[in-house]
Order: sequence, then structure tokens, then C-alpha cells
Amino acid sequence: MHAGGARMRWIDYWNSDSPIYVSERHKTLHYQGIARDTAALLAELGAGATARVLDYGCGEALSAERVARSIGELVLCDGAPAVRDRLAARFSGAARIAVRSPAEVAAEPPGRYDVILVNSMIQYLTRVELDGLLAQWLRGLAPGGTLALADVIPPDVSAATDALALMRFGGQGGFLAAAVAGLVRTTFSDYRKLRGTLGLSRYSEAEMTAALEAGGFEARRRRPNLGHNQARMTFLARPTDAPHG
Repeated sequence: MHAGGARMRWIDYWNSDSPIYVSERHKTLHYQGIARDTAALLAELGAGATARVLDYGCGEALSAERVARSIGELVLCDGAPAVRDRLAARFSGAARIAVRSPAEVAAEPPGRYDVILVNSMIQYLTRVELDGLLAQWLRGLAPGGTLALADVIPPDVSAATDALALMRFGGQGGFLAAAVAGLVRTTFSDYRKLRGTLGLSRYSEAEMTAALEAGGFEARRRRPNLGHNQARMTFLARPTDAPHG
């Protein structure tokens, strides 16, 4: 519960000082890894020096400058006002990075982006919300553009699977003790309570492909997934009527 006794929502959680990262090292390494993998994906897609990229649901995006340095523009969009305030302060001097709210992105002209990246976000959306955003992202893509949905959770991936992935990441990154302590804290956290009450949306590979196709895309799974958790999935999707090169 939060202010006034109202039921907490996922957006309320992310707008608070959320303890999802077990330590500052975990947080730093997470965003460094996402930036590294995103830069590799953009190179794979041929997104060059003039490319316009939207990172929708970007979170703290601590290493966004690594992504921005090889493209024309990186727009960071997050639904949590507190997160946007931190992003705006962090990247105030970065010429290639802009910060936008979801409402601002929705109001932009069509065909603005060459790549739209959505990483580790759709698990917090209902299917109705996802369908609405797919329509918006379809409109926002330039001809030949690509939508990348990353960190999609399959139905058979449990909290225990995610915990094991975090332990491996902690062992590799030098924060194993913090990972163990963080998992204990998470058991009693708002995140665990919200995961139990609101749940997380999960999709099999076939279900995610079908959802994208219903939204006007042709899609395929891309390996590896962005980030450290390879039990989750990344999908690349292009508008059905996109030209093929």
C-alpha cells in the first residue's frame, strides 16, 4: 500500500526509491551490460550515425552515453516522473540524448524512429496495455525501422530462475554476498508483494510472436537476450508492410 491507503501500482513502485538492485555495483554493472548489448544490437541492425533511437521504459539508463555515441539521437522515455527528473539532470549536457514522457512520445509525428527498444518492461503491462503500445510503436517507426522487445519472461521462468540468474551475475560481477542479502530483502519488499498481487505478464515464444503479428509486425526471436538473464527472450519486429533489404 502507499499514500492514502490506495493500492500500489507498478508505476508507483518505479517512481519510488525502489530497492530492485542489491547494491550500487549491481546497478552499475546491469546498466553497463544493457548498454553494451544495446550497442551491439544497433550495430547488428545497421543503425548508424544518423539513426534515431527510442528507449521506451528506459529506467535509470546510467550508461546511455555509450549507446548514444554511435547514433544520431537517443530519446529516453520513462513513465516515472522521479526517474525522468534524474535522467534530465544526468544527461543535461549530452547533445545526443533527450528525455521524454510517454505522453510526449505519443504526441510525436509518425515515423520518427529507426529503432524502438523496449527492455524489461512488458512484464508490467496487461495485454490491453501492450496492444495499445504496439499500435503506438508501429506508428512511431520510420520505414524499415525495427522494434526490439527484450527481457520477455516465458511462462516457465519462475522467481527462483531469476534468483539463480542474479546469483550467477553476482558471482561474475563480484557482488555475490550483496546478491544473497538482496534476495532476502526482496522477500519482504513491495516488489515481491506487487509481483504476488499484480503478477507479471508472461509470453511463450509463440505467444509473443502472435501478439506482434496481431499488432502489425512480422517478428522473430533474437538470441542472445539483452542483459544477463538468458532464460528470458528478445524479439525483433518490423512492420508487416516494411520494405525488405
